[in-house]
Amino acid sequence: MRTFVSILTLLLVMNVSSCASRIVTRPASVTVIKTPPRQYKIVTVKGHRYYLWNGKHYKKTRRGYVFVRV
Repeated sequence: MRTFVSILTLLLVMNVSSCASRIVTRPASVTVIKTPPRQYKIVTVKGHRYYLWNGKHYKKTRRGYVFVRV
């Protein structure tokens, strides 16, 4: 009986503890632009490709282009 209680306690402790190492929060609203304008330029910043127009950087996603801060 004592062994059963100790195993049960051990399982509960392992289940309750959190292993989360990173929490990601996303902005409330994201504007997705389906097609870029003709005058866009492709720029590379620290090895990542961004699309630049109107002085703002955009990242290409599956749904379209999303504004990012570089």
